[in-house]
Amino acid sequence: MGLQCCFGGLKLASSIPPSSSYSSSVLTPLPRTLTLALLLLHRHRPSRRPPLPLTVRALSSTAIQTAPSTFPDEKDFKWIRDNKAAMAASIENRNSSANLELVLELYEKVLTVQKQEVEQLRAERNVVANKMKVKLEPAERQKLIEEGKNLKEGLVSLEEDLLKLTDKLQQEAQRIPNMSHPDVPVGGEDCFVLRKMVGSPRVFGFPIKDHLQLGKDLDLIDFDTAAEVSGSKFYYLKNAAVLLEMALVNWTISQLMRRGFTPLTTPEIVRSSIVEKCGFQPRGENTQVYSIEGSDQCLIGTAEIPVGGIHMDSILAETSLPLKYVALSHCFRTEAGAAGTATRGLYRVHQFTKVEMFILCRPEESESYHEELIGIEEDLFSSLGFHFKTLDMASGDLGAPAYRKFDVEAWMPGLGRFGEISSASNCTDYQSRRLGIRYRPEAVSTNPKKGKGNLPPPEFVHTLNATACAVPRMIVCLLENYQQEDGSVVIPEPLRPFMGGLEVIRPKSR
Repeated sequence: MGLQCCFGGLKLASSIPPSSSYSSSVLTPLPRTLTLALLLLHRHRPSRRPPLPLTVRALSSTAIQTAPSTFPDEKDFKWIRDNKAAMAASIENRNSSANLELVLELYEKVLTVQKQEVEQLRAERNVVANKMKVKLEPAERQKLIEEGKNLKEGLVSLEEDLLKLTDKLQQEAQRIPNMSHPDVPVGGEDCFVLRKMVGSPRVFGFPIKDHLQLGKDLDLIDFDTAAEVSGSKFYYLKNAAVLLEMALVNWTISQLMRRGFTPLTTPEIVRSSIVEKCGFQPRGENTQVYSIEGSDQCLIGTAEIPVGGIHMDSILAETSLPLKYVALSHCFRTEAGAAGTATRGLYRVHQFTKVEMFILCRPEESESYHEELIGIEEDLFSSLGFHFKTLDMASGDLGAPAYRKFDVEAWMPGLGRFGEISSASNCTDYQSRRLGIRYRPEAVSTNPKKGKGNLPPPEFVHTLNATACAVPRMIVCLLENYQQEDGSVVIPEPLRPFMGGLEVIRPKSR
């Protein structure tokens, strides 16, 4: 996703993504009648991928009964406590609001209520029930009936307390972000590492304009009318700008289809649970998500969300991986806290068109696909002649789902600075664990009689996302970098076939 934000999961406590070098494990389930918060860990296996940490999930009792994976016992929770310092450091490095101490404290309380109180009451109920299986005097039977009734009421009360504790645990645990790649620089947004610088800034021999002035002079963009109709940070595209948006979208999708991506258009309203399972907080403080009042639905901030939901609760064949999608959608963001001249015009808006790449792959391949995604972005922007740089973003600038994130910033001469036009994130299995997306590895066996019992257990896929074309910021770059002294704007050659052969946008003659 281009601009990251955080949020948690529906009936799902937020997770720290699994490390490739750990095997999944979960603590003892809560009573069947309750939704359970499960802590999934990973123990080190040197022959496997580099470590990705703990995951906190919530599964219903039905999911627990039907899930094909094997759940570990409580000894794995000791691993969390023993490695608490590393987890706490990761949370601090990301400037996350997650409270690991509180999460651990709440989980201990959940276990205490579950084991000592609920199980004890259930055992007493079973004793009473067994006593009533033999012939009894009416008075004795009535006494046992009353005793059983009282125990049942006590059990209901305790289970209500347990449900409240579990809900509180979810609320706190969903703030826990993914762990970070070992090479991620530690610090705030200014602590990034420069990966690559491409091209050089164009030298103008005349006074340059920003995209707002160009848009006005060429009759391409109308902010004033949009502000009256919809509010600030909305806009109308007009005339050749409409063709330019369509050209950018069609050219980008055509380029990605040649690289094996399947094109999609997506729903732009999704359930809050899907938003949460992808790692965002639709109702958190300073959320970027528009929620629809009186419903459990939200407007999407990126096609990453509906595409991530396509394979929810499914087990994919290993031979089907990787799955590569290129998705076109409108995106909606509140842009809470955004203000100032650096965000004026098309640079930061509430609604925009975006083309998003999304990959589901085997865990050991996610880092190579991350490099592939950033390489695709660099190829696209180089083809358009942009001067840009690629950055390895610091821990404090990572969204909750991202294990590692590369940003692309392009030179915008009218604004007089570099501005973010794209990003590529490896989310490991942070999202797939919440969404329940797994794959079954192919069995390696010399036994010709294969049966279900010989199938290897399913594993969680890794998910990655990257912005191929965020239209408004691409238009900013194109207008400002390709402006001419006579006020016209030249169309880059790759886009011309998608604009009916139009080569130059010229001021309308009066």
